[in-house]
Amino acid sequence: MSTENEGTEGTAAETAPPAPSAPPVPVAAPEGTPASGTEATAQLPGPVPAGTPGPVRAADAGWPPPPPSLPSYGGGGNGGYGEGGGPVWGAPVPAPPSGPKKRAGGLIAAVVVAALVAGGVGGGIGYFAAEHSDNATGSTTVSAPGKAQDVKRSPNTVAGIAAKALPSVVTIEAKSGNGDGGTGTGFIYDTQGHILTNNHVVAEAADGGTLTATFSNGKKYDAEVVGRAQGYDVAVVKLKNAPSGLTPLELGNSDQVAVGDSTIAIGAPFGLSNTVTTGIISAKNRPVASGDGSGSKASYMSALQTDASINPGNSGGPLLDDRGAVIGINSAIQSASSGSLGGDSQAGSIGLGFAIPISQAKNVAQQLIKTGQPVYPVIGATVSMDEQGNGAKISDQGASGTDSVAANGPAAKAGLKPGDVITKLDDTAIDSGPTLIGTIWTHKPGDKVQLTYKRDGKEHTVEVTLGQRKGDS
Repeated sequence: MSTENEGTEGTAAETAPPAPSAPPVPVAAPEGTPASGTEATAQLPGPVPAGTPGPVRAADAGWPPPPPSLPSYGGGGNGGYGEGGGPVWGAPVPAPPSGPKKRAGGLIAAVVVAALVAGGVGGGIGYFAAEHSDNATGSTTVSAPGKAQDVKRSPNTVAGIAAKALPSVVTIEAKSGNGDGGTGTGFIYDTQGHILTNNHVVAEAADGGTLTATFSNGKKYDAEVVGRAQGYDVAVVKLKNAPSGLTPLELGNSDQVAVGDSTIAIGAPFGLSNTVTTGIISAKNRPVASGDGSGSKASYMSALQTDASINPGNSGGPLLDDRGAVIGINSAIQSASSGSLGGDSQAGSIGLGFAIPISQAKNVAQQLIKTGQPVYPVIGATVSMDEQGNGAKISDQGASGTDSVAANGPAAKAGLKPGDVITKLDDTAIDSGPTLIGTIWTHKPGDKVQLTYKRDGKEHTVEVTLGQRKGDS
């Protein structure tokens, strides 16, 4: 699956190529972009009419009155998808527009009429009862016996988990030098004040912009970018004057997640901070390529798919398991408005959300905190980004006329050649170039993997030791 990134053929394996426009099978794809020359990857791809001002009679307005319409939050702007309508999260979420006043006035007037009618009927009944009662002086008030008890919730309930996690989740506002920006989410990574989030959430503020992080108690702190990985769509920021007593969220093991496991998502959808939603793990290892719609490179992930409701502004927020441990970073959604991940408008959740597995994000975060730049595993070959569903074909020529199989690179040493079609990495089926890149990026440089490929109709299997590329170039 893919978001707004356009797929290109002949993208170097060490560089993350733009995401293809059509989703592969069986895959689906919001947010971030990879560096050029990346390895193989995965892809997914009104106002209510004003009411009559002044009092409204039931006979004039119709009875009962129509229900009030809800305001549309975050209208206008790129709404968290980035310019051009990419699938990213955390892009600018505009302030909610005010609702139509005339309509509200009409509704209130109708409600007043109803109250008066009900009051009249009640008064009549009360008078009749009092006049015909054998004990006219007795009280007609009925009181519930006993004292209301405080509701106690188990720490293992959704309410208990949310209460514990919310103080460690922040709403991030990122603004560029010219004032453009957006809202996303992040969560406390360590007691030093490092916060884990998506790259596309903070990208606007990376060069000369400003970042703030607001906690659930309303306290706001300035922050700065420590490092960001465009290809992984992961970033680390740090509070400039971190308060004492920070509580990092516990990190779980996303490798042990099973389809059907319960999930809890926390974020700021459409700017509504501290929003909690629930769902399950719908699928694992979902190849997703996402972009912010601004023409930048794609980001690739082998994602956790969830039906927990996540929307623009949830980006960078934690996806928790039923113990409250982080198993992923919410990053993208499939939008029904455009048929691709993210969409080009203020589309909302349709139950197809995607999160970066925390096992991968944790490794990236450690690299960024240590060196400020990411490290990507590569095979040293340029693959086609077409999504034909038949595998990842090594291109005849690399980017800018270079060799598609780098001399002395991992692929060359394993005997791979232009035209070979890679169909499997270890036990994972490879149906396209984007899927191959996303799968490779779940590993580390130096890992040994088995690649199965076809050449001249015959199938071969070779062992490849993954190389590395530093930084987003």
